[in-house]
Amino acid sequence: MKKIVNPTKENWAEILKRPTSSFADVEETVKGIFKEVQQKGDWAINKYTSFFDGISLDNLKVSEEEINEAVALVSDELKEAIQLAKVNIEKFHNAQKTDKIEIETTEGVTCWQEKRPIQKIGLYIPGGSAPLFSTVLMLAVPAKLAGCDEIIMCSPPDKNGKINPAILFAANLCGVTQIVKVGGIQAIAGMTFGTDSISKVYKIFGPGNQFVTVAKQFATQFGVAIDMPAGPSELLVFADESANPAFVASDLLSQAEHGADSQVILITTSKSILNKVEKEIDTQIKDLPRKETAQKAINNSKLILVKTDSDAMEIINEYAPEHFIICSKNEDFFIENIINAGSVFIGNYTPESAGDYASGTNHTLPTNGYAKNYSGVNLDSFLKSMTFQKITKKGIQNLGKTIEIMAEAEGLQAHKNAVSLRLKSLQDE
Repeated sequence: MKKIVNPTKENWAEILKRPTSSFADVEETVKGIFKEVQQKGDWAINKYTSFFDGISLDNLKVSEEEINEAVALVSDELKEAIQLAKVNIEKFHNAQKTDKIEIETTEGVTCWQEKRPIQKIGLYIPGGSAPLFSTVLMLAVPAKLAGCDEIIMCSPPDKNGKINPAILFAANLCGVTQIVKVGGIQAIAGMTFGTDSISKVYKIFGPGNQFVTVAKQFATQFGVAIDMPAGPSELLVFADESANPAFVASDLLSQAEHGADSQVILITTSKSILNKVEKEIDTQIKDLPRKETAQKAINNSKLILVKTDSDAMEIINEYAPEHFIICSKNEDFFIENIINAGSVFIGNYTPESAGDYASGTNHTLPTNGYAKNYSGVNLDSFLKSMTFQKITKKGIQNLGKTIEIMAEAEGLQAHKNAVSLRLKSLQDE
């Protein structure tokens, strides 16, 4: 990891740069695959599945038989862990339900707001070397709670044309309605346009690599909404003398092992902590099965020493981390002043892994600085807020003149007439 001591504000942009490709770097690839899927449907899906995943499939849909086989392959211990995590995620997201809001704004004018589920949603679940069955829980559980009619899930097949059994177990447990063996750009394109095997959806959720992230952004040009631009994982830890260096190093490595393009950052006011964490990383990384992947991410990561907590806070809000861990004797200061972060973890005994799996919060979070303007996935992500209003005769009499004046001032005579006709009908009664 690169050590940086007391960086000046002029250097922040360079120091906090993510190790990711820009939209322009992969846009042409995304456009080409989208166009082909739009025109050729499953044929194009199969072409790119063969090219990227090295497998040709006769049937893209996961059958009931495949689900049953997968369920049998998952150990009882893992099933119990997944079920417990599901319970906690359900508790936290169920608590996010809100009641109808209703108010009489003027006598005779009643306005209210209700929420309705998005009917058709698509979930993208990364597979590959780290099959993220936990992401199924994070997306399918709130989708089900919200009342979404169709929950379509796409996940890339392995070399044998299978999806990881734990992913299928979790999907079946959470009520996913359709599971398709397809990944990458072609999966996002399939859910955007719809094919014989993949249903068209209204909103796409889920993390992925840089190609998936750009594909989701590109999908919005075709009337499909997305949760957020969620790309490679990232973690920022603030630690002072009260932190446990071994714990901090383990958290940094937990994100580094996600992928070579992940980024982890330590910001500290203590030179001693900085050095101890660095040593712990060197020690702990040696025993990781994904050592090579983690090392590549660590090479892109930073150890930053600053003078004060205020300096640290300013840099952290500028970076806007996906995950933010606070290990500080002054934790209230950071809790109160953090503005830009996807999810916050507080104290020496709150590992980021807890949020990834089982504490109850959602791990589908904005990366690449998007925490400045996006929220992580929550129950409302699967709902739309709709407003209603009902105006009585008394209400239109009370409000009518105001509407007429405003409509006339904007030069919209038909708007004014829609009120004037009603007012005149009441005068004639």
